[in-house]
Parts: sequence; structure tokens; C-alpha cells
Amino acid sequence: MLKFGYDNTKMKIQDLNEPHAFCLVSVSPIRKEPKDTAEMTSQLLFGEVIKVHAIHASWVEISTLLDDYNGFVDVKHLLPISEHDRLNWQTSTKIQRNLLNEINTPWGKQHTSCGSFIGKSSSFHIGRFSFQCLTEESSAPAETIIENLINTPYLWGGKSFFGIDCSGFSQLFCRLQDKYIPRDAYQQAEYGKEVSFGAQQANDLAFFQNKEGKIIHVGIILENNHLIHASGYVRIDHIDEKGIFNKEMNQHTHSLSCIRRL
Repeated sequence: MLKFGYDNTKMKIQDLNEPHAFCLVSVSPIRKEPKDTAEMTSQLLFGEVIKVHAIHASWVEISTLLDDYNGFVDVKHLLPISEHDRLNWQTSTKIQRNLLNEINTPWGKQHTSCGSFIGKSSSFHIGRFSFQCLTEESSAPAETIIENLINTPYLWGGKSFFGIDCSGFSQLFCRLQDKYIPRDAYQQAEYGKEVSFGAQQANDLAFFQNKEGKIIHVGIILENNHLIHASGYVRIDHIDEKGIFNKEMNQHTHSLSCIRRL
């Protein structure tokens, strides 16, 4: 039986004729360069499928299938998957709604974070590997799930319960509703229909800009002119026509650029 932490580098290099792979760990950093000290620009979560472009020693140059995000991932965090198995997996997957799940894997038990890709039934296969979810899946609406993420620490490039950034947070919220938007805030701001302040509704996305007019932040509109967003940690603040008002600091912290409805 495979053991967690086993050296599967040879197996994957031998299988490089397969153009795709999936993330086998709970959270895998996507880095800007093929080295551990490089900037983390995003993350893969368990079960996510990527396209393999090249191998650089112990690093795989990849692009994500859902949002076409490019970078480098540790080869030990991936397992190859055939085109046939990839298509089967992508038609039988769902987005995990629980903040934390426990699953049985061929290499032992591990936890998966909200937003991971799991099977529609408790027992599922990804290619030739078998898994079983040991946690009963939540049926809570997306609004409830993201509010359960309050106090999750901000992490640049993060996309999980263990640490998340602003655009990872909004992307997760959309995925929980089967809506797929790009990774970065400035890209997300090109989606949907713009609405003026005062006409916003709960679940609209609000985008914020720096002094140069570049979009640098995003949050999710709640009822009563409130906004949930990842800034330092996932928190709820007041929003007005100027931007985000932080009552603790008694000042506006972000300047409103636009509001979009998907």
C-alpha cells in the first residue's frame, strides 16, 4: 500500500505522457519560480486538476484548468491522471462545503479544506486511486459557509480555511455557487454587470482601488451595507460610497472602485 510521504517522483516522471495531474495533498503552494523560497502566488486544493507543461527537476510547471493560472508546484504534491480519468473525475466532482473534512486515502487519513474537489458520493476514485470521505457533507448555503470563515488569517495567495487572500475568498464564494471567476481581483472585476452604490444586493462583489486606480482588493456585499472580506483576517466591515469603513480604526481603509453582480 502507498504511504503518505512516499517518493512518487519516478512514477510521475515515467507518466509524463499524461498531460494532466491532480493535487493529492490538502493544500499545495503554486510558486512564481521553481524553488521553495519563491513567492506563493496561489494554491491548489485537494482533487484539483492541472495541466502539466514541463518538469524542472523536482518542480512541475503547471496551469490550472478552472482559472488558467500558471506557476510551479512541488512534484510530490501531484499524481498523474489520464485524459479518460480526468474527464470522468471532472463530471463526478463537487466543491467541498465543510470548513474541514477528513478523508481516507491510499496513503492514510488526511484533512481537506473548504473549496477542495471531492466526489459526489462518500466513496470516490480519482484515476486509479480510491478515497472515502469520513465527514458528512454540509448543505449550508454559500453565504453561511463564508461567514463561518470569519477570523481565518489573511495569507497572500491563500485559498483555504488555513489562510486566504481577498480574491481567493471571493473565488471560493463563487465556486460554492457553481460560478467560476478568475483568480485575481482585477480579473474578477471584468465579470458580471456593474451596479451603482445604493443599488447593490447581498452577494454582489465590491472592488477597491489604490491611488493609481488599480484594483487591489475585493469583498462580498452583505445586507445592511456590510461587507465580508479578507484583510488581515476574514472580517465584516461597513461599506459606503467611499469604500470600506473600519470602525475600530475610525477611517476608510479601501477606496471603492466598482460593484459587480454575477
